[in-house]
Amino acid sequence: MAIYKIFPTADATLYSGYRDANTGLDEILEASTNFLIQNPQVVGPNPEASRFLLQFNPAEITSLFETKIKDSTWRADLRCFTANVTGLSSTSTLSINAIAESWNMGTGKYLDLPENQSGASWRYSQYTGGTQWTTSSYTAGTTGSYNTTTNPTSAGGGTWYTGSEASFTFQYYTDPDINANVTPIVTNWSSSAFENYGVIVRQSASQEFVDNINEQTTLKYFSRDTHTIYPPQLEFKWDDFTYTTGSLTVLNTLPATIEVSDNPGIFYSQSVNRFRVNARPKYPPRVYQTGSLYTKNYALPEESYYSIKDVYTNEVAISYDSTYTKVSCDSTGSFFDLYLDGLQPERYYRIEIKTTIGATVLIVDTEEFKISNK
Repeated sequence: MAIYKIFPTADATLYSGYRDANTGLDEILEASTNFLIQNPQVVGPNPEASRFLLQFNPAEITSLFETKIKDSTWRADLRCFTANVTGLSSTSTLSINAIAESWNMGTGKYLDLPENQSGASWRYSQYTGGTQWTTSSYTAGTTGSYNTTTNPTSAGGGTWYTGSEASFTFQYYTDPDINANVTPIVTNWSSSAFENYGVIVRQSASQEFVDNINEQTTLKYFSRDTHTIYPPQLEFKWDDFTYTTGSLTVLNTLPATIEVSDNPGIFYSQSVNRFRVNARPKYPPRVYQTGSLYTKNYALPEESYYSIKDVYTNEVAISYDSTYTKVSCDSTGSFFDLYLDGLQPERYYRIEIKTTIGATVLIVDTEEFKISNK
């Protein structure tokens, strides 16, 4: 029932058509294939490709496993959100690998004039004139790929580990937002099998450098510098669900009143909060007793879940998950713990509770809260 998000410390797009250009501060990340018309840097025929790099703080990942993830049932998903998508095929696939060489984000933007060459580019991993990406005689377990058949000057584009490659496939009518299971990659980082230089995202080898102007796919995603609620993120999930009702009665009557307590309304971004869920029948049965039935708390059924939505956009920040967003219970009542540093600051969020009572699936909008930078 635990969700924890880590945001990138660095990102950049590598463009084969602008081999020395750095885009470390650009608002967009791109994994596209396209023809570049009248590009003075292109020597030889088209097409061109772009790939993007993401670095997540290795120390933060290490700390997460040392202090928070206590259960062996965990997973990590890479999530990136689309800014613009065109030219889709019926099926598109993105490949995700652990980067095998260190790189520098730089301070450039796409099509800067003069061209910014301060960081990673298609040819160079650090800065133009510095260390180049390896393009031959790869270290065991690493590789790179580029098309020198149709474009003989395209050598470069990053170097990555061949093991534990992740992929994300979507159809023409499905959501192109990246939501890829990268647990094997993170496992290799944690075990030091791979040095943690982040991940590279690219179109599959069969799609990159397709020499057909009618089969060019543009995939643009928001970067860490986008100043929206859609930066890339590495989302960790683990199962710390517990369910012990003690003397509590499980709620099995509709209509019902379900409310979230322990919500002061404003949280600092580094907070962890335990939200309590108060539940009871809306119309308690008539029985003789000395206390008020309206003060008796009930336990939610075991199959109950929470979700977090952005109030103003209605975007889902944390989705219902049958394993990782289950609502726990102890002798006091139902509850869930929320790591608030995975939510964007200066935004308002709403909690939703989903539960099944009898044959009825009930979804309840409950409390709102704000994440503050102060």
